[in-house]
This record gives sequence, C-alpha cells and structure tokens, in this order.
Amino acid sequence: MKAIQVRKTGGPEVMELVDLPVPEPKANEAVVKLSASGVNFIDVYQREGRYKVALPFVLGQEGAGVVSAIGAGVTTVKNGDRVVWAGPLGSYAEYAAVPGDRLVPIPAGVSDQHGAAAMLQGMTAHYLSHTTYPLKRGETALVHAAAGGVGLLLTQMAHNIGARVIGTVSTEAKAKLAQEAGADEIIVYTQQDFEEETKRLTGGKGVDVVYDSVGKTTFEKGLNVLRPRGYMVLYGGSSGAVPPFDLIALSTKGSLFVTRPTLAHYTASREELIMRAGGVFDMIGAGKLKLRIEHTYPLADAQRAHRDLEGRKTTGKLLLIP
Repeated sequence: MKAIQVRKTGGPEVMELVDLPVPEPKANEAVVKLSASGVNFIDVYQREGRYKVALPFVLGQEGAGVVSAIGAGVTTVKNGDRVVWAGPLGSYAEYAAVPGDRLVPIPAGVSDQHGAAAMLQGMTAHYLSHTTYPLKRGETALVHAAAGGVGLLLTQMAHNIGARVIGTVSTEAKAKLAQEAGADEIIVYTQQDFEEETKRLTGGKGVDVVYDSVGKTTFEKGLNVLRPRGYMVLYGGSSGAVPPFDLIALSTKGSLFVTRPTLAHYTASREELIMRAGGVFDMIGAGKLKLRIEHTYPLADAQRAHRDLEGRKTTGKLLLIP
C-alpha cells in the first residue's frame, strides 16, 4: 500500500510517499481501507518534532473508510462498516490498523469525506465550547482564526448556544466566511490591533473566554482582553509555541485561568468519544453545523497540503484522498 512516512523530523519535505505492507489486525484492532484522511495542525507538530513520536511513523490522526478486517476481541465494528476515527496514528495511507474501541460508525446520510472532515475538528470545537469552557447564552467569546478548520465549527457552535462571538481573521475573504458562520463581530488582525478592538467592542469589560489556536503571536494580548476570572483556552500554536511566562501575571490581570487542553483527554473513554462524536453528527444532521471542505489532495500531494496549511492559505477542512 502507499503511505506517507516520516523518517526524520523537519519541514514538509521529510514526508515521503513509500510502499508498505497492508497491516494485519492485532487483537482488538480493525483494519480500515481509507477513503479520506484529515489534515490537521497536530500532524504538522508531529512532523516537526514539536510533539514527539517514535521514528519512523506514518502521519495522520484522522481517517474514514470501510472496515476490511478485524482482529480477535473486536466487538464494536464488523467487516463492511463505514467508520471514522481521530487519535490513533496512520491515516495518511491506503489502509490503517486502528483500535476497535476508537472507531465510530458514520451515520447514514453522511459521506466518508464529511465524516473525516467532522471528526477531529468537530469534536475539538465541541469539547472547547461545551466542556473546557461551557459557553452560556449571553456570554462573549473571542475566537482566533475564526475562518480556520476548527474556527468555523467553533464559531457555529458558540452562535448556536447564543453566545456573542468576536472572531479574528487575516483577510476580508476570511471575514466573510466567519460572519456566515455566525460571528457577531470580525477583527481583521492584519488591519487592526485585536487587543484594542476587542476592548472597544466590549466597552473595556473584556471577554469571558479566549479560544486561541494561534499561540505565540496572540497569547499575551489575549490575556489582556479577558474579564476578571476569565478563561484563556490555548488549544494550538500555529504561530509557534508560547514562551514561558510568570504565573503571577494571571493574578495581576484579574485572577485569570489558563488551560492547554487536547482532544485525547476529552475522548479518553469510549463513552465520551461516542457522546462527543454523536453530538457533532447530530448537529450536522439537524442542519446546525455546516462543514466546509476547502481542498482535497491526492495522498501523494501531502507535502503541498502541509505547505498550504502552514502558509494560512486555507479555510475550513483539508483532506487527503488515498
């Protein structure tokens, strides 16, 4: 089978298209013949070595397809089932072996591509808005990268809850997308200082929560726009890692909270995984969550997909098609 393998960490050029044996399922595993693989920033972090993975490895933590073989002890799926997953490595390939308890059935009426597009980013938006900081009607959230993959879904979920959403974007075209997703106010950060504008929009009171996937270039200013006892939810670092800072700043800025969540800890049990994935698919089925698949790439073009993602040339979801 064809797969994208990383033998040494670095830039997009370290991703190699290689031939590997089709995996055989071990106990409690199922083999999935992939029809779509999600491209996410966590893939970039692992490729760079920012998140450590034993070398060599096949990239990709999100995929959808059909179960082609099952190992001993698997009771959650059977051959021929359409399934999707987020978490276990190996989706940048034609086949992947995945723990059976991590596979989620794709509902009827949802395509494999939409399943792959919804899983990692959809569940991330779900835990951010429903669990990490459970938004309430009337509260105000600042969503960075509001036209990105998670940003568009998070904006929609926050809007559906009844929260006020202030979104930051880099271009007028992205501003339009964020507005269509339900953002109440848009800050084009290449033209306006988001700290000053957020303070103006909130009358100096600040926002209840900042959802920050950008990191290095936004973190400190984000702390400055929070209300007293507000929440900084740092869930990514597309501009780079946040440098160390003195925790005393949290007290001087209003007894603030800071958290650095990851999806794995919000889907640790199968029960929570099914609940969270089900919540996302229910929103899609009810027409409350619209997916935007921005680009699809052949598996062989994985390097280009990463360059486009890192260059912030994209909105919505990117998929590889094996």
